[in-house]
Amino acid sequence: MRIDVFFSDRVGIAQEVLAELARRSFNVTAVEVAPPHIFIEAPELDERSFNALREHLFLLEGVLSVETVGMLPGAQRRLYLDALLASQPDPVFAIDEAGRVVIANGAASAACRLAEGSLIGTSIQGLIGKPDLLRDLAAADYHLPACEVAISGEPFLLETMPLHETGGRVAGAVLTLHAPSRMGERMSALQNYDAGGFDAILGTSPEIEQLKQRAARMAMVDAPLLITGETGTGKELLAHACHASSSRRSQPFFALNCAALPENLAESELFGYSAGAFTGGLRGGKPGLLELADGGTVFLDEIGEMSPYLQAKLLRFLNDGSFRRVGGEREVRMNVRIISATHRSLEAMASSGHFREDLLFRLNVLNLQVPPLRERPGDILPLAHAFLARACAQAARPPMRLSQSACAAMLDNPWAGNVRQLQNVIFRAVTMTERSIIQAEDLELAQVTTPAQPGEVRSLEQAVADFEKELLQRLYKEFPSSRRLAKRLGTSHSAIATRLRRYGID
Repeated sequence: MRIDVFFSDRVGIAQEVLAELARRSFNVTAVEVAPPHIFIEAPELDERSFNALREHLFLLEGVLSVETVGMLPGAQRRLYLDALLASQPDPVFAIDEAGRVVIANGAASAACRLAEGSLIGTSIQGLIGKPDLLRDLAAADYHLPACEVAISGEPFLLETMPLHETGGRVAGAVLTLHAPSRMGERMSALQNYDAGGFDAILGTSPEIEQLKQRAARMAMVDAPLLITGETGTGKELLAHACHASSSRRSQPFFALNCAALPENLAESELFGYSAGAFTGGLRGGKPGLLELADGGTVFLDEIGEMSPYLQAKLLRFLNDGSFRRVGGEREVRMNVRIISATHRSLEAMASSGHFREDLLFRLNVLNLQVPPLRERPGDILPLAHAFLARACAQAARPPMRLSQSACAAMLDNPWAGNVRQLQNVIFRAVTMTERSIIQAEDLELAQVTTPAQPGEVRSLEQAVADFEKELLQRLYKEFPSSRRLAKRLGTSHSAIATRLRRYGID
């Protein structure tokens, strides 16, 4: 039986209570004193003897109540602590001021490949190979900067929280290790919380239904997939739908736009970097998307803009699943499906020597072609109404509708920017229009104008745009990539890519 003696605190009362149990020869197996309570565990104490003991305890000065309890608070805390540690999928260690392991959960035992009992008392420096940990702890106020360590040859990101006694002396620390795959699952869940499967792809035209059916079959084949189509057709949405319908659906999904980053940043984002690889980088290195997505999918958008060096490194990964981090010496092997996309003709680029033909063969095992919006006019108005409802909700406006003139104008528009352009047009109209009915003049659509006569200038802006378009069309034949063309014209490749999309040059 376990009892709780509640008392008015005074010197010697705990000793008197225990003496009363000793006088009756009760075996006491546990005592916890937390004024104004004394918790006592006495296995031989039964109901009858408890009542007699209770009467005598009330005769002691200061005893206010004597009640039975189901569990001693300390044992209850230990039980909850054990359950909490066991429920953590990440390895967790508690160490003392000398760096010896005091507590370790099951995940820590599995990571170290040691029994939990064997871990207790082990030096943490010997487990994680970080000799400066105790020195860093002594100088730390709160959290130490995250760094990468290795246990049994496997990489982990280490988070350290020092434990301070009253007065500021470090009494130890709690260490939590995060495996790249676990970090990837969490990051993917945050980034893709609202992305769905094929139901998220709007459209009911025969063209889009056929695309969904073909994509659903390819989603189940665990092989590289190449998605082609014009800008704004929803290639990334289709890639995520293929991942969500594949056997890897429970694993991470990450996307990287190969045209949005310089070569060195794209390499570190995709492959990660080791400690000391960059000035200003994380002290312990950083896993790349391929490590974070282990078991899942990485989507490489605008694959045609990838540099020759990265093409060769990606080819190596596609061949055997291995790579090295930037500045690293150790080979890393990961199981990741690659889905890539482009709005350009990779076959033509391979023929002209601007894209590796062997990489194209590895990427183009499966292929999906997303039709442009102008080739599926039956989807224009359903998409417009869906975007209109979404825009009204986001702008906190009452429901709006499209007039017949607005519908006719949208059906006549060529939609060079495809679904993305349609969505932007609708959102701008909802934002700028005061009326509840959107008219054709509220839509910022391309106006059909009669061509100017030779030598005739309609405006300075139009003249500059015409010259810029003609120049880019002429030079693009000789320099068929945004990076090469940007180098020729002495500007950034992102500026060139924007202008190529603006003028529909492919």
